[in-house]
Amino acid sequence: MKETEEFRWQTEQFDDVKILRYQVPIFKQLSARERIFVYYLSCAALAGRDILWDQNNCYNLRLRRMLELIINNYQGDRHTDEFQSFMVYVKKVFFANGIHHHYSMDKFVPAFTKSYWYELVGAVGCEKEGQALEKIIFDPEYMSKRVMLDEGKDLIVGSANNYYVGVTQQEVENFYKAFNRDEDTPVSYGLNTTLLKDDKGVIYEEVWKVGGKYGKELGQIVYWLEQALPFACTEQQQKAMRLLIDYYKTGDLHLFDAYSIEWLKDTESSIDFINGFIEVYGDALAYKASWESVVEIVDKEACERTRKLAENALWFEQHAPIDNRFKKSEVKGVTARVMQVAVLGGDCHPATPIGINLPNAEWIRERYGSKSVTLDNITYAYDMAASTSGVLEEFAANDEEIRLDREYGSLGSSLHTDLHECLGHGSGKMLQNVTTEALRNYYSTIEEARADLFALYYIMEPRMIELGIMPSLEVAKAEYNSYIRNGLMIQLTRISPGNQLEEVHMRNRQMIAAWAYEKGKDKNIIERIERNGKTCFMIHDFEGLRHLFGDLLAEVQRIKSEGDFEAARVLVETYGVKVDATLHHEVLERYRKLGVAPYAGFINPIYTPVMKNGLIVDVSIEYPDDFLCQMMAYGK
Repeated sequence: MKETEEFRWQTEQFDDVKILRYQVPIFKQLSARERIFVYYLSCAALAGRDILWDQNNCYNLRLRRMLELIINNYQGDRHTDEFQSFMVYVKKVFFANGIHHHYSMDKFVPAFTKSYWYELVGAVGCEKEGQALEKIIFDPEYMSKRVMLDEGKDLIVGSANNYYVGVTQQEVENFYKAFNRDEDTPVSYGLNTTLLKDDKGVIYEEVWKVGGKYGKELGQIVYWLEQALPFACTEQQQKAMRLLIDYYKTGDLHLFDAYSIEWLKDTESSIDFINGFIEVYGDALAYKASWESVVEIVDKEACERTRKLAENALWFEQHAPIDNRFKKSEVKGVTARVMQVAVLGGDCHPATPIGINLPNAEWIRERYGSKSVTLDNITYAYDMAASTSGVLEEFAANDEEIRLDREYGSLGSSLHTDLHECLGHGSGKMLQNVTTEALRNYYSTIEEARADLFALYYIMEPRMIELGIMPSLEVAKAEYNSYIRNGLMIQLTRISPGNQLEEVHMRNRQMIAAWAYEKGKDKNIIERIERNGKTCFMIHDFEGLRHLFGDLLAEVQRIKSEGDFEAARVLVETYGVKVDATLHHEVLERYRKLGVAPYAGFINPIYTPVMKNGLIVDVSIEYPDDFLCQMMAYGK
């Protein structure tokens, strides 16, 4: 990927967030027709933003509109400390798509006072609405967690998201257990609905569709997808898009499955996209999906490594260190490509994944395969912004670890993502009549751990060198160092003192790293040391660590394949939730001195149509550098 000269990767930092930009150098290599296709898809990607805001909390849109009103119309002094505190709160809410932190799920606590809030809303003539929003802003106990995962609590009542209204966890579980499921092609019931209880105590679903809930936003998405249809890359892509449009119009989940299958068959398009209710991380019971979208352009040169992985998928499946009962006898339809993101939307913006593997329906994956993408320009932007942060030097155990990371860290991270998304999520199989619901609130953590362990085990595999995917096992050593360093220390910078881990990826990473550290202590595989009076973790036996990762992969695969809820609970709660308070305090203090924000998100490029005689003939791209301006523009 070629870098634009003197490109400013980071534009600002506030609270625990840094704002980055990313480039799309391949956009200019597209034909005008392809650029128009990207433009229409980008419009569809931005049209569903309000859906996510409402899904995250029922007050989010009301609060956002009030914040936007104040920003646009407040005539008072904007240079005071309190107004600056208000603006930090505004940016945090915009970044998280609501009042809860995008990662920890905790509600934001404003640094400005109630009296100043009333000064602001009074100045714009909205005292009544300001009063209605007071509790949601200032009461720390009210709707305190967007997603509640604490053991022993009612996960539905305790979650402040807007997927369920007036129902308990037991009522939700009973409601979906009562559905008659086709064991051969099970529909993901609940994926695109809100579950409510009426005045008579009857529980029912409100479907997200055109003409139903979120009908206005979905109608706009459909409009832009229909504009994009004539510019699709292939007839197969058009076929899939028509099914997606029909699904949005009807809310019929059978159509979503049909769309997913046809989307999988489209392996030739130079431009691809994700648009829909997809990931279930925002629901403690993993029924409801948040709305998201990503538009991607194939980077053909960079696809060589993922092509080799996909072509050898069966070899990796057959040689995995898991019980043969859980191995697939054949691997179908593995498509893996390296892409450049053109635009991010919904639950993928401003914070975004660096890799994606879909669809999530297990029966489709086993029968038709999966598509994996590594978002290379996003990873590149992260690397460019982090190159001078000092975090590596602060937390590495020795100079050799620093050397390995500088030489191979970026490649190791990308290969981990490739293996995780391309092969990890698509590997293994579940026993007959076992569904993902069996693991309930632990499913997402177990699934992410399974894909991570697959990647960690195989990145140390000599066949990776034989296939020409990486130059040496030093790449794997760099990734092992990075994973243990992050899982046991650096990611702790993302939570406040006294808190436990809530987010599923953080739980997954600590669970793996802590389990490996404990099981390898007697064999001196990983040692906790002090370097210049600072805690570090040094890996002495990389091959021994690989075997530990293989052992844990075997157990995690068994848990998923058999639906062993109790084993999942014990594993996650023992290793993935609790935090060493002393180490946490030390890590926070060391990180604070670096002045680096632990979270990052992105400003999207802007695509502008070039018009001639009332028709779009081309599209230009520019890279804005003002996060707040983009958020305000999206609000309009």
